[in-house]
Parts: sequence; C-alpha cells; structure tokens
Amino acid sequence: MRFTVLIPARLASSRLPNKPLADINGVPMVVRVAQRALQSSALRTVVAADSASIIDQCTAFGIESVFTRVDHPSGSDRLAEACNLLGLADDDIVVNVQGDEPLIDPALIDAVAGVLHIRPDCAMSTAAHFIDKHADWLNPNVVKVVLDVHQTALYFSRAPIPAARDYPGRPWWIDGSLPRPLRHVGIYAYRVGFLRQYPLLSQAPMERLESLEQLRALWHGHRIAVHVTQHAPGPGVDTPEDLEQVRRLTSVDRLLTPSV
Repeated sequence: MRFTVLIPARLASSRLPNKPLADINGVPMVVRVAQRALQSSALRTVVAADSASIIDQCTAFGIESVFTRVDHPSGSDRLAEACNLLGLADDDIVVNVQGDEPLIDPALIDAVAGVLHIRPDCAMSTAAHFIDKHADWLNPNVVKVVLDVHQTALYFSRAPIPAARDYPGRPWWIDGSLPRPLRHVGIYAYRVGFLRQYPLLSQAPMERLESLEQLRALWHGHRIAVHVTQHAPGPGVDTPEDLEQVRRLTSVDRLLTPSV
C-alpha cells in the first residue's frame, strides 16, 4: 500500500487567527501535525499551504510543503491543486489530515488509507468510533454516520441517527443487543482521480442542509468506506481553550497512540 498524506493549511481562521502557526511548546501546530503524520506508513507527508509564512515554518522544521492558491472555496479544492503540483496519478491514494489535529494517531492514518486500498468499489474512506454518551448522540455538533453490512456509509447527519423508536429518551445500546451509534471522525482518504473531479460536483441539497461536505459524494453515487476505530481521537484545535488543552498534553509527554 502506497499513499501520501496531505495537510491543508489555511492561515485565515475566524475563531483562532493564524491557527496553523499557533505555538505548541515551541513548534507551530501545522508542523506538529506533520510530525505525527510522518510516523505513519505514508510515502510522503506534504503541507498544502496558502501562505509564505506557513511554507517558511515548514521549511525551518524540515517539513515538505507546496504553495497553493489563497482563494480555494474548500479544503478539497486545495488538496486537488496539491495533487497536481505533486504530479500524483489518478489511482494514487492521498489521506487528508486536517492541520488542526496535532494529536492525530499515525495508526489511524494508516487504517483509513488501508480500508480504501482494499475497497476498489469506493472513491474515498473515513473513520468513525462508537458513541458512549447519550448527550453526544443528541448533540448536533457531533456528526453521526450509519453504515451498511460492508461498513460503507449510508448517511452522515448532525441529527441523532439511527433513531430508536422503541427507546424514547434513553440510550438503547446499553444492553448490548442493538448496534451502538457511531460518531464520524473527520479524516479522509481519496483516490486522486476522484479528488480531482470532486470540486466540480454540484452541491447536494442535504449537504447544504446539514453543512456536511461528504454528503456531496453520496449524493452523486460515490461510495465511502468507513474504518471503525475502538478509540476516540485526540482533541483537535478550534478555539483558544482547545489550544491550551493540547499545550498541556504535549508539555507532559502524554501523547498516546492507542492501537486502532
């Protein structure tokens, strides 16, 4: 299995300005992400940046990077440009690791690439883990996914799915006889040929309603394989509070990489 990790890094951020360059105990966040990705089995780990300052920091820490346009409407567009800049072939696999995931598990990166590698019927893959808390199942900020028997995505939603008609107001899965709900993890692997055509696909109605870009692929008939991990991923960084949490974790060397 051969694959490349691409890390899109956009300097603008409404909640955390200059987020890719946020200092995490002496190392910019995007570099921390790349360092974790380099522990995976990827042939290459490349940051796709929209700013010379990000490129400069990557160079200073020995991280490969490419300069992409500033005006991309989505991360997928930025990844497609990066694939062209790197000369990747249509049948190559790339894993999109978000630039605000400095605690990403390298084994999860391998697993997401691996499940796409063995699923030629799928254009992309992603990950999910079991939900334990009823409040998380109800939370619209927690994206849920429902799978078929082959662990292919049927639907993603912010709504509490699957619905449990006979268990109103309580977690039906605690007795162990019914399937537990799954929380989607925002890591993706793509076949490069599909990634090149993805920005050209029209938006799906459900994508606009749910604000979930992956629904575009399902709407247009593309299949998404899902790796179910037994462990929740480490916290990402969206807010200053998240950044402080990650700083605390890295400062005491508590970066754990559980088996997926």
